[in-house]
Amino acid sequence: MSELYALIIAGGRGTRFWPCSRRDRPKQCISIGGQEAILQQTINRLLPLVPAERIIVITGGDMVDAVRDVAQGIPEENLLVEPWGRNTAPCIGWGAVEIGRRSTNPTMAVFPADHQIGDPEMFRSVVQGAADAARATNAIVTIGISPTRPETGFGYLEVGTEVGSWGGHTFHTVERFNEKPDPDTAQRYLEGQRHLWNAGMFVFTTDAIRDAYRAYLPRSAEALERIQYNPDSLKENWGELDATSIDYGILERSRHILTVPADFGWSDMGTWQAAAADMPRISGGRGVVAHIVAKDAKSNVVHAPHKLVALIGVSGLVVVDTEDALLVMDANQAQQVAEIVRRLDEDSLEKYT
Repeated sequence: MSELYALIIAGGRGTRFWPCSRRDRPKQCISIGGQEAILQQTINRLLPLVPAERIIVITGGDMVDAVRDVAQGIPEENLLVEPWGRNTAPCIGWGAVEIGRRSTNPTMAVFPADHQIGDPEMFRSVVQGAADAARATNAIVTIGISPTRPETGFGYLEVGTEVGSWGGHTFHTVERFNEKPDPDTAQRYLEGQRHLWNAGMFVFTTDAIRDAYRAYLPRSAEALERIQYNPDSLKENWGELDATSIDYGILERSRHILTVPADFGWSDMGTWQAAAADMPRISGGRGVVAHIVAKDAKSNVVHAPHKLVALIGVSGLVVVDTEDALLVMDANQAQQVAEIVRRLDEDSLEKYT
């Protein structure tokens, strides 16, 4: 049985969590809701299944110091730094090369650094089953999340034929991947019970994923071969890797994809509103504050850990206070925070981003 490795992708800026998430200390490296940093939570829930020496973290150069501070116990050689960001297909391909150096055709599981899991034990059980399925079938396995609402902000996958059971979990083929749907389509997906959320968690052997690069991203495959035989050529070959997501570049093209429906309390922690579910209840909503006084206020999200906050006659607000910036917005506009960060960059206000 091949060894199981974990690749944690920790290169995103987390702009929707501005002003707490910044270029040099992004979302995965901060505490939201009074808990330990999100990346450390990700590492901790993997440790009972994957030892620290087999956990690889990949990040960007402008946030490597923050990631290093948070990723306690991860060996320095397991911290990979991208020359620059080029989406998930390049970083997963490079991760497969580096993991492949350490073992003969190991199994690797890929996880975003910034998700929340309510039931870590069930999560580990699903990952172990996915690893067993990947080894037995040589397929790429994606962990699908059973939808709980007609969500329009996620991609979906359509569940196909049942192919077997590993680790007590039932696996199916994937009929197709679907982009973020409109509200009516999302409701139809929920009611039809044949679609899962695509959570960006994948398991495969290094041989299987390298074969997939050769079949669907041959230009990337050639660059990865050069990097494998000459690690010092990473920067020289990085620009030759296709700047695309693993979903679009490989998964949506391959017919050898399996999925396992999972229900372990998953949240993508994509916005302040989504993060509220993991924050303590306070008067007037949820959040982390030094003290709260509220009158006729409800359903608000407040992050102001060092201040007294008073809420009067307001509902559905997000209030985030930091040393040099203050965000106040309608919770329904949570996806627009990234636009604010883009405008700050355009206006040469990088010190705030």
